[in-house]
Amino acid sequence: MPATIPLKRPPERFFHDGQAVRLAARSGRFVEHTSGIAPGYVQGNLVILPREAADEFLRFCQRNPKPCPLLAVSEPGDPTLPALGADLDIRTDLPRYRVWRDGELAEEPVSVGHLWGDDLVSFVIGCSFTFEEALLADGIPLRHVACGENVAMYRTTIATEPAGRFHGPLVVSMRPLRPADAIRAVQITSRYPAVHGAPVHLGHPDAIGIVDLARPDYGAAVPVAADELPVFWACGVTPQAAIAAARVPFAITHAPGYMLVTDRRNRDYAIL
Repeated sequence: MPATIPLKRPPERFFHDGQAVRLAARSGRFVEHTSGIAPGYVQGNLVILPREAADEFLRFCQRNPKPCPLLAVSEPGDPTLPALGADLDIRTDLPRYRVWRDGELAEEPVSVGHLWGDDLVSFVIGCSFTFEEALLADGIPLRHVACGENVAMYRTTIATEPAGRFHGPLVVSMRPLRPADAIRAVQITSRYPAVHGAPVHLGHPDAIGIVDLARPDYGAAVPVAADELPVFWACGVTPQAAIAAARVPFAITHAPGYMLVTDRRNRDYAIL
């Protein structure tokens, strides 16, 4: 990594598994972003919608599998997701949530139990934090992890495939990589289609409508060195742009970067 780019020491965040993260979030002891925590365990983006909007959103995910790869869908009113974790309560087990009303962000609470209803359906969508473990294991440096920051995310001018009321721009996450590492990253992440798969764009952010890499729409900016390419992956924050565009009366999502940490293992999602 170029010596001209300063790094700060990542915060100490020791969790031995996904359940430990969830219990810490449930108790209010853990309210940080989840990049780099509980290595080895799958993280997921979250969307919670009333049943009347759930079928349309399911079709939106099916038509846009790169940004919206589904890991699990709950039964209406059921806050558990046994396929993803024991003792998992979707109402309390993320460090931070977003509450949307009529397509507008209304609040960012650390629990949504007080908003729960019998008609709510939870969707958990694959997250790029899963394939980051494979990149790091191959010796590919990830600057936001080294800096202890949330990954940078941007709205693009690439349109998603609409489904009913749901539509909007593709959101991408960005990691700066040297060209040789970028080529290797394409090869590695192609093995993880359930968590966004290969990049959707390399270099030239203006070609996908990103004006300033120093001003991400979500997450934290990280520097891109002169000998690096910005590499962009489809991002599970895309549904939040669709919720805003659809002006859904009520929805709950994760706050970008504050994910659900599951009991599933990252290795289970690799295609060998």
